Amino acid sequence: MRKLLLCLLLLLLAGCAAYTRYQLDQQYGAADPARFDHPISTASAVSYRRDVKPITDSRCAVCHGCFDAPCQLQMGSYEGITRGASKEKIYSDLRLSMMTPSRLFTDAQTNQQWRLRGFTPVLNERQPDPATNREASVMAKLLQLKKQHSFPKAGLLPAGRFDFSLYRDQACPVLEEMADYAKDHPEWGMPYGLPPLTDKEQQTLVRWLEAGAPVEAPPTLAKNQLDEVQQWEVFLNGDSLKAQLMARYIYEHWFLAHLHFTDLPETAFFELVRSTTPPGQAIGLIASRRPFDDPQVARVYYRLRPLQGTVLSKTHLPYALNAARMQRLKGWFLDAPYTVTALPSYTPEIAANPFVAFAQLPVRSRYRLMLDEAQFTVMGFIKGPVCRGQVAINVINDYFWIGFAHPDNPDQNSQQLLTAALQQTDLPISDQSLGSVLKWRTYAAQENQYLQAKSSLMNKVLSGQHAPNLSLLWDGDGTNANAALTVFRNFDNASIVQGFIGEQPQTAMIIGYPLLERIHYLLVAGFDVFGTVAHQLQARLYMDFLRMEGEQNALAFLPLSMRGAVQDKWYRNAPDAVLAHLHDKQRLYVQNTGILYKTQEPWPEFTRLWKRHLSPVLDTRYELTDTTLPLDLLKQLAALKGKAVSYLPETVFITLSDAQHPAQHFTLIRNSAHSNVSELFKEEDRRLPDEDTLTLVPGFLGAYPNAFYRLGVHQLPDLINTIQHLNSEDSYTDLSARFAIRRTNPQFWPHTDLLHAAYRKSFPIEAGLFDFNRFENR
Repeated sequence: MRKLLLCLLLLLLAGCAAYTRYQLDQQYGAADPARFDHPISTASAVSYRRDVKPITDSRCAVCHGCFDAPCQLQMGSYEGITRGASKEKIYSDLRLSMMTPSRLFTDAQTNQQWRLRGFTPVLNERQPDPATNREASVMAKLLQLKKQHSFPKAGLLPAGRFDFSLYRDQACPVLEEMADYAKDHPEWGMPYGLPPLTDKEQQTLVRWLEAGAPVEAPPTLAKNQLDEVQQWEVFLNGDSLKAQLMARYIYEHWFLAHLHFTDLPETAFFELVRSTTPPGQAIGLIASRRPFDDPQVARVYYRLRPLQGTVLSKTHLPYALNAARMQRLKGWFLDAPYTVTALPSYTPEIAANPFVAFAQLPVRSRYRLMLDEAQFTVMGFIKGPVCRGQVAINVINDYFWIGFAHPDNPDQNSQQLLTAALQQTDLPISDQSLGSVLKWRTYAAQENQYLQAKSSLMNKVLSGQHAPNLSLLWDGDGTNANAALTVFRNFDNASIVQGFIGEQPQTAMIIGYPLLERIHYLLVAGFDVFGTVAHQLQARLYMDFLRMEGEQNALAFLPLSMRGAVQDKWYRNAPDAVLAHLHDKQRLYVQNTGILYKTQEPWPEFTRLWKRHLSPVLDTRYELTDTTLPLDLLKQLAALKGKAVSYLPETVFITLSDAQHPAQHFTLIRNSAHSNVSELFKEEDRRLPDEDTLTLVPGFLGAYPNAFYRLGVHQLPDLINTIQHLNSEDSYTDLSARFAIRRTNPQFWPHTDLLHAAYRKSFPIEAGLFDFNRFENR
């Protein structure tokens, strides 16, 4: 009986929807999904690129960008707006079968194709007159809904009426649902949960929509840009087997890069794509789920395509191309004395294992490519296909350093032997079926075999006068700041910067080529954001192994007798199986350190020695040194720690100013302490708020600000004192009321414009739009 009633209800709902669509057809004409596939470009008082895009970028794309855009509505480009929205979520913890990819500019090329994939329009696709363009547009109706209902100008938004959680239910109304949506959620106009647009901004968008959403042709590339593109495409499409294998390897490591030419005065970004067509012809895009999937063509060409859409900080991975880099690549891959006898196939068992697919390339050359821009390589784990970062993130600590094994120490035979051993070790990236979880023991056994082989080799190579010492750590060849990286994790996102920020990281990882390559193929090249829960679960679990290996590499520089105590602190209350694994692996490498320690606290002493060793190449842009503000107060704020700071947001952008000082911006990061990060669930149970610390850096660090504070320099002592006395959520609410620019503040948008302008001025290459999906309502 219940099944019958459910069927009748579904039929009724379907009938209602069909009737509503019929009424819309009668009122506005039939929908034409192809209307914006060839958009009008008539003379109009409102220009998309001059007038509209600055608004949709700064007011819309700050929430609607990347895979985690609500309703998959990406507002950072004309194509994203015309594609529209989808009720299907990309981020799902319960997906049992692979989702059809929905990458803008990749998986479909026309709006008509997107409609067949379930995307619905937010622009009017019916009869093209001004009234219909306005009244049959979901975008226009959501903007009007915001203006029709007053928005608070102070205080907090009611929690019962607004949900800002990342995994909240999403309405994603289509045109025929807008009346019910407005009735049920009158306060949910756009921008959602933020102040409305100004009258001028609103009028600009409405006039553009009424005009039929015209768009100008995209700007053409300048001759010097075309020349650079041609030069790099020629380099990446050589006919020799060496050149083809090099290009394939480079592509699988650069496919997320935002490439730019530093030899040119202007900055434009490009992306490297696979094409069925050679340079000189229109790009025939090869759209595969992952960069090593079979392209289904006899010859792949690697082409540079202008980056489309607004640059977002959370996905921006700038990578410089210039003559010097081309020469380095040529020396590593084309001039090096080795032979390629045949190109590897694209069968999954070969293509998904880089140690098999690229066995003919010199190990040192591969490692040098990844080290050359190590920050980019590591950022791929965070800003890559994961986007939100949750798979890569809840498996790492909140604040740690990363360094790298020197590419020339120990001798290359060691690296080659380790790489050869990994040809027999699979990564859990090919099989996405639920049954693949049953293979976990196989993956674990292979990892154990590899670690035993590695330890046996290291016991021979790293002993006696060659015992672990600072000379084994890459020093950036004296000039490259990528030798030292700091990672800040903020729950499900993270930031990676050059330099060793602070003095005492929670942990550290030292990474050599075999480990760096495995992490890249696990979390970047081989990670499928549209994949199953089994695939994503295995990636998370396997990353535990890789993190532990990197940590044990760092512990090898400590005295043998003290490694266990430091490791035990990092893994307090970890599961017995994890502790057993760690202790077993620690016993495998039995050589003492080659560093002579002078204290009984080897970990802080090692970090000091390490930082001093790399001081010639350390990037100091995030050090509290270059400021005209009272340095003692800034250091006092940065030194706060303990349970009181645990009430603070994870990432706060602070703006300080007064009559004597122009506005200066800082980022305050809360480093959350955990007993361990070796478990998948119940993270709150492993929190150690009494050990939380703060990091304060000049400028902007992080793509997802949780709060904005704005205060005068004279208020700094008051802020510090208030933080010291935080003891409840209510006490933080009081702090926020005094110092924060909340969601309801009428100055919210002008303040974000100020922040974005300052970011672009300070870091013109690295800057992108911040994301406000994690902005708190506290």
